[in-house]
Amino acid sequence: MASLTFSYRYMLLWFFIVWTPIAYKYFYKSPLTLTVDYEPLHLVKHDLPTVDSTLNDIEPALMNATLFMLCRNKDLIAALSSIQNVEDRFNKRYHYPWTFMNDAPFSKEFINATTEMASSNTTYVQLEQHEWGLPKNLNMNRALQTIRDMTKQRIIYGFSLSYRIMCRFNSGFFYRNSALKDYDYYWRVEPGVIYSCDVPYDPFRLLRDKKKAYGFVVTLPEYPETIRTLWNTTRDFVKKNPHYLAPDNSLDFIVDDEKGLDGEYNGCHFWSNFEIADLNFFRSDAYTDYFEYLDQHFGFFYERWGDAPIHSIAASLFLNKSQIHYFEDFGYYHLPWSHCPSDYLLHANGRCICDPANTVELEYEFCYPRWYYNMRAPDHKLESKV
Repeated sequence: MASLTFSYRYMLLWFFIVWTPIAYKYFYKSPLTLTVDYEPLHLVKHDLPTVDSTLNDIEPALMNATLFMLCRNKDLIAALSSIQNVEDRFNKRYHYPWTFMNDAPFSKEFINATTEMASSNTTYVQLEQHEWGLPKNLNMNRALQTIRDMTKQRIIYGFSLSYRIMCRFNSGFFYRNSALKDYDYYWRVEPGVIYSCDVPYDPFRLLRDKKKAYGFVVTLPEYPETIRTLWNTTRDFVKKNPHYLAPDNSLDFIVDDEKGLDGEYNGCHFWSNFEIADLNFFRSDAYTDYFEYLDQHFGFFYERWGDAPIHSIAASLFLNKSQIHYFEDFGYYHLPWSHCPSDYLLHANGRCICDPANTVELEYEFCYPRWYYNMRAPDHKLESKV
């Protein structure tokens, strides 16, 4: 009797091993069909406004723009928090599409959760190796020695190769991805950020109507030990390509004492984890040639060049100052800094939940005065700066 019971147990175990996968495959219907290639996955929601329609009797049609997030599956909770925040503060009224990029395939869990959280269409992109990888002819031994040295010196993110790859991607590849090629504007959103004020207007339309190409909210100095040769490399590029320097540039923001290209970079940059920009600025010959020149010098890996100073230096040199917009009315937090509108009416009208006494301008008093000085300075003459 005991041996018979033992046999039945083996038969039952065999049944579950063989038939459970078959039954699962037959009965379970995945809500999404994922591909294994690099083609973007587009998920479409219906009855949304488009660039050809109006939102209501007051709001005009949407701009050709997207909300953009570079993230990984492990960032899901932080990503959902950011999406919910942006939707509540802004996008529930406009329904701009979201574009997500990842260096690995997005999980079904990530796709399902973020699609449900967004009020609009969503696109999911797995980056290709040429976008998220190492440049040709890189001296890997030198790059690894830099990582070892910066790790010993405890330089922020100095230990990380993937951080360097990310900075290179954000500097020269995100805007070339096929998922963004048809858009004119983008709003970069990072996982885990907080927008503490309502955005009661369309910032993309503001950029278009006021002929702006780049918008920021936080500016602060870069860590000088991460960009030791960036300015010299930039200066060499501009001297070889003086036609790219805008006549009314913002050199007085990034260089002190009105010394122009002869001065030293003061480190002031726009914190690029938030930026709303015209993608055609990044696609321009000036920016593209600038990035290619920088990339040939391998500073992302032989040092630790970040995308924030590169975006900022490029905007300061290749755009007229009137093309750069300070979103002073935005409330924004990204660890460890926050910006909160200090103007009473901006704070009240935005229904802000932030303390102006804790804003980054009070922590880093240097770069904001430089920006205000730059905006009030007389127009530069191109001949005196090159």
